[in-house]
Amino acid sequence: MELNNAVILITGAAVRVGRVVALHLAEQGAHIAFSYYLDDEPWAQTQADIEAQGVQALAVQTEVRSAIQIRALAAATMERFGRVDVLINSASVWLKAPFLEISEEEWDLALAVNLKGPFLAAQAVAPHMLAQGRGVILNITDLSAFQVWPGYAHHAASKAGLVSLTKSLAVELAPAVRVNAIAPGTVLLPEKHTPEKKQWAEEKSLLKRIGSPQDVARLAAFLIENEFVTGAVYFVDGGRALV
Repeated sequence: MELNNAVILITGAAVRVGRVVALHLAEQGAHIAFSYYLDDEPWAQTQADIEAQGVQALAVQTEVRSAIQIRALAAATMERFGRVDVLINSASVWLKAPFLEISEEEWDLALAVNLKGPFLAAQAVAPHMLAQGRGVILNITDLSAFQVWPGYAHHAASKAGLVSLTKSLAVELAPAVRVNAIAPGTVLLPEKHTPEKKQWAEEKSLLKRIGSPQDVARLAAFLIENEFVTGAVYFVDGGRALV
């Protein structure tokens, strides 16, 4: 699948890694529809920056935990562009708490955003992809699906579930639709990170540095274009999964 003139739907692409992925794919000639959650997210600037690449953009405020809103997002994308070639599930919530202190509400939130959201989005676009005879779905997981991180039981469960969902979709939607997952390491530090946090992340990497969201974006582009990859998880983590 060529990126030029492709229609790509990305959840949670107004900020951070999702935004960088959207802009990178737009630079390659793809039209971008994306969701955002909060009114104060810089979604309008992201939309303008995408359109500045000479492609079309559509921003839709969406609660990814809602099947009704996810279906509306897919419908709006179809109405605007006539098709959906690629779905990238990037919307995510990052929660931390000791296991015995995780509330039912926090557990439900982690699973709903990080796992239910991608499930709903895939279910909304897959029929269109199957009807057109091709499509790509990329799910953004992370290393907590493969490593034990104390304090992140609910987060890890949601991301491990996303890995399992990726494999199930790859089997059930083949051969028309390819489904893969990307597992980034530290590619973007929190806005209020400390020097100690940066040093810790660098030391955890075999390459002794942190990555960048552009590393994720380039991998996403590769997985979209390569027609012989499906059902796998691709790490972009500087070797941290081996530590």
